[in-house]
Amino acid sequence: MSRIRSESSDWCERNFNQDQEDPESPQIKEEQEELCTSQEGEHPTMVKPHYYTDRGKKSLKCHICGKDFKRKSALHEHLRIHTGEKPYVCKVCGRSFTRNSDLTVHMRTHTGEKPYVCERCGKGFTRNSDLRVHVTTHTGEKPYICKTCGVAFRQSGQLSAHVRSAHTSETPYLCKTCGRKFTMNSELTVHLRTHTGEKPYLCKICGKMFTRNSELTVHMTTHTGERPYVCKTCGVAFRQSGHLSVHVRRTHTGEKPYICKVCGRRFTTNGNLSVHMRTHTGEKPYLCKMCGRRFTTNSDLKVHIRIHTGEKPFSCTICGREFRERGKLTVHMRTHTGEKPYICKTCGRAFRQSCQLSVHVRRTHAD
Repeated sequence: MSRIRSESSDWCERNFNQDQEDPESPQIKEEQEELCTSQEGEHPTMVKPHYYTDRGKKSLKCHICGKDFKRKSALHEHLRIHTGEKPYVCKVCGRSFTRNSDLTVHMRTHTGEKPYVCERCGKGFTRNSDLRVHVTTHTGEKPYICKTCGVAFRQSGQLSAHVRSAHTSETPYLCKTCGRKFTMNSELTVHLRTHTGEKPYLCKICGKMFTRNSELTVHMTTHTGERPYVCKTCGVAFRQSGHLSVHVRRTHTGEKPYICKVCGRRFTTNGNLSVHMRTHTGEKPYLCKMCGRRFTTNSDLKVHIRIHTGEKPFSCTICGREFRERGKLTVHMRTHTGEKPYICKTCGRAFRQSCQLSVHVRRTHAD
């Protein structure tokens, strides 16, 4: 390789062979994606990563977001996040991926292969990383700790998302269709399916399809009845680890680690914070294709669509009355059981619904 020019050079005159691998010698210092200008003063154009010397250190930096990498191949994979390039295509369903390893994992959704098995409970997983995260549900380990607020997480990705949403507000992943930004590339990938309608994960028992593999995994428990996540404090069991975490915060610890930087309100989950932020931005990303009405959450859209379809999937087992929403069935059941869980702290009067308690407090006890 010819001697590398000084990084202070104003002109780019080198040609790069994209098939040539970098030597591992320490003399090669930094690789950087740069914008180069011709001597004729043309507009900047994208070129292949440049190598330049910088005090004997080797660092590969993304010119778009500034992220550092140790390997050239890792930088090139990362750049596909920004360019949208997905060269690896599934021959079964046509989905495309930025990495060959992602395609390999995806193929297991078609074959049903789950090569990574938990030695404690026998549950199988398509990815080794999923198995490692699952094992922490047995051990209780949360090794990734936020240095700012001390909240602990089972996955490094969860910690990264927490830091971006709670402490830095960094959202580097942009949806080119609607302009929404996300803290994680995986969130952007799932979000894009709200525009395309893609549901690549199929339940082989009932045929229902899902946008995320995690949704399919949770759905499968409706067939198996499995509730593997048990609260160590009160013994309540859950189908999802996230539901257990939220339960612990709401019921036992009162922890609300996610803070709105606009109004200071705190939330138990990052998802609740994200939905709340739309009250400030006015964003309503979920569109009803039948009437054009927009909603802040996908769950609100699903309930609304039942107005068009007439679907009422939640039935009272006592009187047979049907409801579009599970919450309304829950409230209705209290007319049979007599349960009134919302109690006024001032006078002790009890109510079936939280909104009834709120109205009572405003009318009776307001100053």
